[in-house]
Amino acid sequence: MISRISRSLLLIQIGLAALFALLFRHFGWPLWAAAVGGVLVVLLIRAQITANSFFLTWPYPGRSANPVKLTWLQKLRLFLREYRATMLCSSWAMPFLRFDQFTFADTTSPPVLLIHGYGCNSGYWRWMSLSLRAAHITHYALDMEPVFGSIDGYAPLVDAAVRRVQAETGQQRIVIVAHSMGGLAARAYLRDHGTTHVAKVITLGSPHHGTSIANFGIGINCGEMNWLGRYEEGRSSEWLQKLAATEQAQDLAAIVSIYSHHDNIVSPQGSAHLAGARNIPLAGIGHVAMALEPAVQQLVIDEIHAAQRHSAP
Repeated sequence: MISRISRSLLLIQIGLAALFALLFRHFGWPLWAAAVGGVLVVLLIRAQITANSFFLTWPYPGRSANPVKLTWLQKLRLFLREYRATMLCSSWAMPFLRFDQFTFADTTSPPVLLIHGYGCNSGYWRWMSLSLRAAHITHYALDMEPVFGSIDGYAPLVDAAVRRVQAETGQQRIVIVAHSMGGLAARAYLRDHGTTHVAKVITLGSPHHGTSIANFGIGINCGEMNWLGRYEEGRSSEWLQKLAATEQAQDLAAIVSIYSHHDNIVSPQGSAHLAGARNIPLAGIGHVAMALEPAVQQLVIDEIHAAQRHSAP
């Protein structure tokens, strides 16, 4: 479904660029300038959408003893990398580059299950997949639907995918790598099934305590990952509170939360810090860009290799 929606949105953007090009031609612009102008208008609109996510979340910085502050040049680089990531994922990877699996007979690492976040599909993992393929790590991808359903409803999908990976690889324990809401789906799976079949869960930019920007989204899942109120006096959604109340310490200990102090979707950014898990905070990386950053990809690969000793019971 997401691939169809993404293609439709891409067609709308192409149509919008064409309309502006015709408008510019009407005012006497040369054909080449009108075409370039139409494309630039659409690119600027997309840039404004990305910028707006930063404006909405910037008042809620990650809370730490030594907050990480960026220079203006670093902020510009953060924005441009996030803008690039959103353009690549929404206009290329998600519409056209969905995938199911890549397997390697010579792998020495446990197999991996990739779980995308809200409003995405397996295409989001395109660039992480390229790095995993270069490292000869077997990996599978899961498309979670219905798109706007409950996160509880995704837990059985994760369970079925885990069992499929086990059956097809012959490995008894796997590694889950999950982005954003996918990390909450992975936690819901651990709540129901524990770590019997999972050696490690690596979450990237997951709103473990909710995000205020979910108030602007639609769907049951948005309501479930809400952060209600401002940072100081806010609280997690009722669903997240129930999830935290039913989790086991040994399951949380299997989670590695990798997140950014400058995430433009997780708001407050400190929401990605999960007590009981191992937390790895980063700086200067946006939300969508998490899985596209080479440094993050290498971190994930290192964590997968480190899980090797836990891949068998």
